[in-house]
Amino acid sequence: MSIPSVAVLVAAYNAAATLPRCLDSLCGQTMSNLEIICVDDCSTDVTLEILHERANKDTRIKVLQTPRNSGQAVARNLALQHVQASFICMVDADDWLSPDTLEKAMDCFRQHPRTDCVMFQLIIHDDTDDHEEDYGLPDKLVKGEALSGNEAFELCIDGWKLHGLYLTRRSLYQAIPFDTSTRLYSDDNTSCLHYLHSREVRACTGTYFYRRHLQSLTTSFSPLRFDQMEAMLSLLFQLKKEAVQSAILRRYESHRWMAYIHCYRLFLQHRAELDAQTILQISARLRTILHTFRPSRLPLRSRWKPGYWLMLNTRLFHFQQQAYLHLWVNGLKKSFKIFPFFY
Repeated sequence: MSIPSVAVLVAAYNAAATLPRCLDSLCGQTMSNLEIICVDDCSTDVTLEILHERANKDTRIKVLQTPRNSGQAVARNLALQHVQASFICMVDADDWLSPDTLEKAMDCFRQHPRTDCVMFQLIIHDDTDDHEEDYGLPDKLVKGEALSGNEAFELCIDGWKLHGLYLTRRSLYQAIPFDTSTRLYSDDNTSCLHYLHSREVRACTGTYFYRRHLQSLTTSFSPLRFDQMEAMLSLLFQLKKEAVQSAILRRYESHRWMAYIHCYRLFLQHRAELDAQTILQISARLRTILHTFRPSRLPLRSRWKPGYWLMLNTRLFHFQQQAYLHLWVNGLKKSFKIFPFFY
């Protein structure tokens, strides 16, 4: 048998409802020379049975299972150990590809030998009303031009102006596997670092359909939402090791600070739903992350917005956020707009 050109990594956990559509889109690709490495993360539904059934029908599908439920990043790293192909992408078990996506991406690699990442067009599919929304790519990519690795990296850390769904060279995944520092969010760090180490980043016309649903851990409230704070801190440590320019680090710190504020207010809004032990655990995580910030590393605008003041005294910071949230909920946001300096 010939060595496949492309490996698709699929991490699945309790994905019985969406997995068939995902696998149909992969098995139906116009480019047939591929391997589909599926990892069941100890599902409690019939996900594993579906995978074995599909593997019996299509020899390109390989089925693995994690020893314990550990999250997507761990599952994908297990899949990486079994890759033979020279190019790799990941597809979530509830997402799917247009039939020509992988062929279009490989065409881009053949035409541009210096390219290390080829991004997919991203369509966000909302299950609640079947609405679809185009994520949109930077103009440079839309025009068929390349981004440098540094350009792509800066867009990626700048509030995810560049998404993390692409086909890339196996060598990048060998050098930078998935970040497993947290169960959620930390695998996004891998995309940022792949871009940073790329010579060129381009986009193809193949489409990745991302399913957005209310039950997602990244869109609904769960204590796991607070993994985002540790994941962003993990990326900060990695960027320092990479000796990234101080201006970029300050910009990233500003985004990390805004994400922290969001997490803290999320905690205040949902605190009544949590038991005492969970409140103590989340409070300890919030307190620890708060003390990783330094005023000198944040832009002045981020430091002095009302409700955003960086107070390293935990009680003062907590009081500030409660007061700001109270004003926000009671409809006084408009009063702040009188002072454009703050917004």
